[in-house]
Amino acid sequence: MRRYIRYLYAISLVVSSLLLASCGQDRSGEYYALIGAKTWMYEVMQQHYLFYEDLPAEEELNFFDKPEDFLQSVVSSQDQKNGSVFSHIDSVNVSRVQSDYPTFGLEGALVRNANGDYVVHILYVYPDSPAAEVGLKRDDWVVDVDGRALNTSNYTEYFQRPVSSYRYRVATVKDGLPDTSYIDMPAPRIIDQPSVFTYKTISAGGRTAFYILYNSFETADEDLLKAAFNEAAAQSPTDIILDLRYNPGGYVSTAQLLSTILAPQGTMGQTWMNMIFNDKTEPQTQAYTFDSSLLQGVSNLSYDRLYVITTNNTASAAEIIVNTLRPYLGDKLLQVGASTFGKNMAQSLFTDEAYPQLEFWLTTAYVSNSEGFYEYYDNGLQPDYEAEEDLTATLGEFGTEQDSLMVPVLYHLEHGTFPVTGSEQDVQSRNHWFNKQKEVVYNPIARKPRRSQFNIR
Repeated sequence: MRRYIRYLYAISLVVSSLLLASCGQDRSGEYYALIGAKTWMYEVMQQHYLFYEDLPAEEELNFFDKPEDFLQSVVSSQDQKNGSVFSHIDSVNVSRVQSDYPTFGLEGALVRNANGDYVVHILYVYPDSPAAEVGLKRDDWVVDVDGRALNTSNYTEYFQRPVSSYRYRVATVKDGLPDTSYIDMPAPRIIDQPSVFTYKTISAGGRTAFYILYNSFETADEDLLKAAFNEAAAQSPTDIILDLRYNPGGYVSTAQLLSTILAPQGTMGQTWMNMIFNDKTEPQTQAYTFDSSLLQGVSNLSYDRLYVITTNNTASAAEIIVNTLRPYLGDKLLQVGASTFGKNMAQSLFTDEAYPQLEFWLTTAYVSNSEGFYEYYDNGLQPDYEAEEDLTATLGEFGTEQDSLMVPVLYHLEHGTFPVTGSEQDVQSRNHWFNKQKEVVYNPIARKPRRSQFNIR
């Protein structure tokens, strides 16, 4: 039985007044039910929260708030960054493998032109989605919807949470000029959102590289991840290109699987990652290894170099991959792009049978590599070669020479070194019609939850 007694004083006046208003009936059970979940959450945080010393005093809190609002009122400033709070509440069995609501199945950045008009630049389209069915693709521009100008007020309705079909006016660039057409969008629906977005084998400079765009670490998609790397193994690639530019994280156990696939042969059983808990936890540090038992149905790969493409949207479990492989790969791991988001901590799941619909993911540990390094909260993990994906300019097909983040990778594959900054062709400075001053107003990738959900098997 949980101990509510020490919280009763803080709410006694409220409960007393409610009891008096209830014509003498003892309805205390109803009122205790209103605070039970938050009382349990607070007790869990006092014991397990990485930043338990930052918790407000119980008399300062409103235990009648909804669990989500209560959590927002108690989380430490160290448990959040750039508007993203790491500890969180989920409904039971939340998965990003399927959309939470009907959608067209696209991700598009809202961009403001120099003249003040808004357009939406398509970043990618999920396969087997309404958007894919009508031929929308990466690098298309939606100019208006049903003849209405786009703005910050209707962006969500038209693109993120549509409630009906619409007519998009779409500009596609051909030979440097826009080709405009009208596309009637089908009705939105629940769709699959596979974390393994695309993969293929590419060649450059006599080398063969396996390219994979991986967008989240989901346990439900691990079979797809294994299948992709089985295909890679069959091609015997010289190098691997792991594209994490849009990956906000996910399950730490899936990161352990991917790290084990990519780890150098001979590292099985060695330390992969350390979890560093608060000083109330024994042991305070727990080590996890590259685990060969995870490789059922997939093999550990042999290759020369691992290129990892990152942006400041690469976060959490995605950062764990780079940080934990670095000690073992050394200069054979080449990070290309921008510095990562900088989330160096993980959340553990807490549940209680009294609240079966509540999944409480609490930040409980720093995540370090085998050398004890985890101090990348402030600046993220820094790239070996800086490159940018400008969402206001040309977006080439993933994994091609038209993709700005692939240009230095392809150059390195061919020459063994990166290009001198500014000396190579800048893919995004071509004289397209839209190459004028623009500003990204809303990037949906930047708003995705940053997750390092700790569920090691």
